[in-house]
Order: sequence, then C-alpha cells, then structure tokens
Amino acid sequence: MSRIAQVIVLAPYADEVMDPLTRPDPSRTWQGHFTPLDTFVGGWMIEFDRMRPREGLLRHLETLAWPNPGSVQVLIHDEEDDCFGLWMMQAGVLSEVPLPGHRRLHPPEPATHEYPPDPGLLWRAESTIPTNYSAERTDPRPAW
Repeated sequence: MSRIAQVIVLAPYADEVMDPLTRPDPSRTWQGHFTPLDTFVGGWMIEFDRMRPREGLLRHLETLAWPNPGSVQVLIHDEEDDCFGLWMMQAGVLSEVPLPGHRRLHPPEPATHEYPPDPGLLWRAESTIPTNYSAERTDPRPAW
C-alpha cells in the first residue's frame, strides 16, 4: 500500500543521538535514513513512500538517549493529512499531541494482519468523516 509520509525530528543538541540514524542500517525495523536539516536547532527529515518501511520508527526514537527528552518533537505528515501531526515525549513514550481544530480518524481494524497498521488521517474537525472511518482507534498495533 502506498502512503507517502514525511517525518521531521526536531531535537535541540541531539546531533550525537541522531547521527547513527543518518546512515542506512538493515537491522532496524524501519528502513531508510534521516537527512539533517539546515536549521539553527537540531532537525532531521526522512520520507517514506510506503507504510511497511516505517513500522517501528516511533518506538525506535523512544529508546534513544535524548539529552532533553521533553524537547523532542516529531512532526509527521501522511499524504492524506490536512497538516503535520505532532508527537512529543510523555513519560518516555512518543504520544500524539492533539492539535486545535483537527482530529485523527481511523479506519476499522483489518480482518487479518497481512498489511501494516494504518495511521489514520489527520483532518480538520469541520471536515466530513469519510465512510468507514471513526475517531476511535480499533487496530491496537502501533502505526509507526
């Protein structure tokens, strides 16, 4: 399944933490590598063109020894989202931060786990909910 997604990690003073993620590593659950952004604060970007290669990315980022975990921000834009979603560390877990005027909509849990979990859609609150989507997540598997 094709779902292009862009991920930006913003983390001040985390160059050493992110350096290994700027190189390919086949032992990771997710595929690809981050590219440093030319910003005044630490920033890195990666783009995925399918869902399966990004499985486990957030869980991996949670395990890193961040110098300031409370300052880590992960911005994710899936191709069908209205805007970037924001994830931040809360008790050692990257959790999505609700954005004013937006809601995450989820498809039903698939009958089999043949396909990776769907991250859902981040849409403006006034938008009509697409058929078969709801605000309740039914697939317990992490989408990232």
